[in-house]
Amino acid sequence: MKKVITYGTFDLLHWGHIELLKRAKALGDYLIVAVSTDEFNALKHKEAYHSYPHRKLILEAIRYVDEVIPEKTWEQKINDVKTHDVDIFVMGDDWRGEFDFLKDYCEVIYLPRTTGISTTQIKDDLS
Repeated sequence: MKKVITYGTFDLLHWGHIELLKRAKALGDYLIVAVSTDEFNALKHKEAYHSYPHRKLILEAIRYVDEVIPEKTWEQKINDVKTHDVDIFVMGDDWRGEFDFLKDYCEVIYLPRTTGISTTQIKDDLS
């Protein structure tokens, strides 16, 4: 079984998130989504509209997602890849190169972001 992992806040879920999850799942058999906890978001000076437990609940209901784990620190990625026996790490291409250090542990793929939608855009449109 080929395992894939991706990371993110996944706040204000939109069709761009679904497209990313769909493309990530298509790369393997099992998709793990590491979701930023509220405490980790605070360390990043970022605030989600929905709490971690609610974002986790929403993601668990999506058919492409097999498992949701908490992202508590930037540094946990190597341990997550090893612990969960991950074959592929997937991230949006706006992060290109930032996670190449994981290539020693698994394949790293940067997927293009979905054009025309982002959580930032939604927040800006609503304010």
